[in-house]
Amino acid sequence: MQYTAYNLVDRMCEAIDVCRDCIWPPPEVGDDGLSGCFPVEDTKYYITEYYHVRGAEAMKAELYAHGPISCGVHATRAFDEYTGGYIYSEKVLVPIINHEISVVGYGFDDAT
Repeated sequence: MQYTAYNLVDRMCEAIDVCRDCIWPPPEVGDDGLSGCFPVEDTKYYITEYYHVRGAEAMKAELYAHGPISCGVHATRAFDEYTGGYIYSEKVLVPIINHEISVVGYGFDDAT
């Protein structure tokens, strides 16, 4: 499904919205940083293969065999307000997939 940048729905693209590469050093605080950047050619990537993986063990096996996987989640207000520090966990009675994440690994810490 094509991604739609909803932050651009009410306005036209501006110079800051153009995909670009930038050179060192980073801009000073308050500087937009565009002077050290140049536009890059748009590149389209296409998926040649996709399939479904369900369950923790199958997800772990896929991560081990092929690297990061995408995963649909129900992003709630608590999810949006999460600032890190612990492993995020939330139970939702009727989950509805409304956000996509990249899963890059698995494991546990002393508490989880």
